[in-house]
Amino acid sequence: MFERMREDIQSVFHRDPAARNAIEVLTCYPGLHAIWLHRVAHALWARRWKWLARSVSNFSRWLTGIEIHPGARIGRRFFIDHGMGIVIGETAELGDDVTLYQGVTLGGTSWNAGKRHPTLEDGVVVGAGAKVLGPFIVGAGAKIGSNAVVTKAVPAGATAVGIPAKIIVKDVPDDALDAQRKAMAEKIGFDAYGLAGEMPDPVARAVGQLLDHLHAVDSRLEGVCGALTRLGSDYCAKELPALRDEDFDCVKGEQPAERAAHP
Repeated sequence: MFERMREDIQSVFHRDPAARNAIEVLTCYPGLHAIWLHRVAHALWARRWKWLARSVSNFSRWLTGIEIHPGARIGRRFFIDHGMGIVIGETAELGDDVTLYQGVTLGGTSWNAGKRHPTLEDGVVVGAGAKVLGPFIVGAGAKIGSNAVVTKAVPAGATAVGIPAKIIVKDVPDDALDAQRKAMAEKIGFDAYGLAGEMPDPVARAVGQLLDHLHAVDSRLEGVCGALTRLGSDYCAKELPALRDEDFDCVKGEQPAERAAHP
């Protein structure tokens, strides 16, 4: 028992830089108090002392603002940061090293008996205000974004954000494709500020696809020009109009009125 308590205290130091010393953690961290009281309530629940278990759980809720049903199964080194407003349902199961922030709900979507709450595997992190609802699995190492509403399984290592939650896919182009996009951006005078393949940004992804399309069109035009030249036409000998820097002043932050005032 004391070994588990030491683990719990160390998990606070590992995951909360505001923790200064053991006395402060022991006396001022309601998440820690909620975990210890839940273990008492869960032991009573397992021995079928249901009313007493619910009484301990209710006292814990009154003391900490964290509601954990005594039937919930929670692994080692569980960390609750801030904690106010957290609700964990009866059939919820949490693995080791899980982290929850304030306002999280691990709830159900059915009134039927049986498994109706989620299972969080090892290392899952759930952001503030998120709702994870239903009897599905959130895979090991997954992350749930703040205020997300999750109603479907989340793969291990994935990140779910939004309402309803969607899985963020890390779209990283290979080196050749990345170099090709940069070359096309430079050719048309586009400053790809903030455009990074490692960022799961839908706008960045859309711009990347536009650059790919422009490259394909450019290659096709070169092929057409080559064929016309072989047929004796000089049509493609004409130079493309140059892109003037002043046409992109609005993109760089200068407004049209400012440009007119400074010709």
